[in-house]
Amino acid sequence: MPELPDLQAFSYNLDKKLAGKTVKQAAVINAKKLNVSHQELQDTLEGQKLDKVYREGKELYLKFSKGDVLGLHLMLHGKLFLFEGKNEHKYPIIELHFTDGNGLVLTDFQGIANPTLNPEEKESPDALSQDAGVDYLTQRLQKTKTNIKTVLLDQKIIRGIGNAYADEILWHAGISPFSISNKLPGDKIKDLVKSIHIVLTEAEKAILKSNPDIINGEIRDFMYIHNSKKTHSPKGEEIKVKEGTRKTYYTEEQELYT
Repeated sequence: MPELPDLQAFSYNLDKKLAGKTVKQAAVINAKKLNVSHQELQDTLEGQKLDKVYREGKELYLKFSKGDVLGLHLMLHGKLFLFEGKNEHKYPIIELHFTDGNGLVLTDFQGIANPTLNPEEKESPDALSQDAGVDYLTQRLQKTKTNIKTVLLDQKIIRGIGNAYADEILWHAGISPFSISNKLPGDKIKDLVKSIHIVLTEAEKAILKSNPDIINGEIRDFMYIHNSKKTHSPKGEEIKVKEGTRKTYYTEEQELYT
């Protein structure tokens, strides 16, 4: 599943390529969870200029000239493609056709990628926002007895972080993913906030450097810890993997707080 740095890179490139274009047609093909009727989506977006594309948590937001927003949640296997004229990509969910003959399609072979017109504002802060700072996380972690990785993955607490980057962030901060959240000392919470910003912003730079035009897929080969091709951390410690619904990559360098 694309995580915050991936989506940040996608939004940068989509904004660069699509901002300023006017919607000719919004074609809904297989949007099972669309929150409005197909006709309402078409009537709302047709004739509007796309002002900008940006990221919110794990979603891409397309904001239009009248203030309407189309949210796109790629889920596990959703992909975005640009096309000219007619879309030829398989498994389309929704297509945006612009007046200049170009288009954008969201695809998903599972059929669960989800477009939403004017999504409701989320209560939890984005991982890179100032609202997700030391004070906020300290308050939330003091109330939480689950492990710290579970907290980082909870989109109702902090939005944008997924499994791979949770492992990278916790290694960077020197915190074991199995640490109990309310046992983290204040200085480690500060380290965690710093690591969230450093890891996520540096990852976006690495993605854009290796694939400057990326709008779909995941690039993970630069990762230090959550990387099946690596056996040891940059400091020489063996990388261990705990199997489960989600694999957790970690090393003994990370301090366990219980």
